[in-house]
Amino acid sequence: MDMQAVIKAGGIGAAGLIVLNLLGLIPCVGCITFIVSLAAYVGIGVLAAFWMTLPRTAGSGATNGAVAGVIAALIAGVVNVVIMGIYSAISGATQLSQVPPEQLDALIEMGIDPAMLAGPVAAVVVGTLCCTVFLFIAAGLGAAGGAFWGNSHPS
Repeated sequence: MDMQAVIKAGGIGAAGLIVLNLLGLIPCVGCITFIVSLAAYVGIGVLAAFWMTLPRTAGSGATNGAVAGVIAALIAGVVNVVIMGIYSAISGATQLSQVPPEQLDALIEMGIDPAMLAGPVAAVVVGTLCCTVFLFIAAGLGAAGGAFWGNSHPS
């Protein structure tokens, strides 16, 4: 594995993913940035395979792409969890005002405090779970991009 290529591709990919995470805060843009971020993981894998030392193979490209994708997803995921915590702390009360009163009453009857679901702690917990899932998705898509580039451009 070419660690220099992996770290370079992972770092550049993380920077791009952080920008996409920030753009995702804009209403109605989040759907687009999600799809673009999936394509970015493939691009991160391609970059890792592109920068690796020759000769390239599909297997070595896939390995480099997977590791670079995980590095990018880990860095961007941690930053996204922090962003979600801050965003939730700022807009938590406005989120609860959009929930119908019947649903709030049902939560209170079950013994669940609705404010707990809209606070920064809930955002950090959900963000951490999403970040963990995206590590596997990033590894798969990065490996696919790296294997493609390694196989199609062996030298």
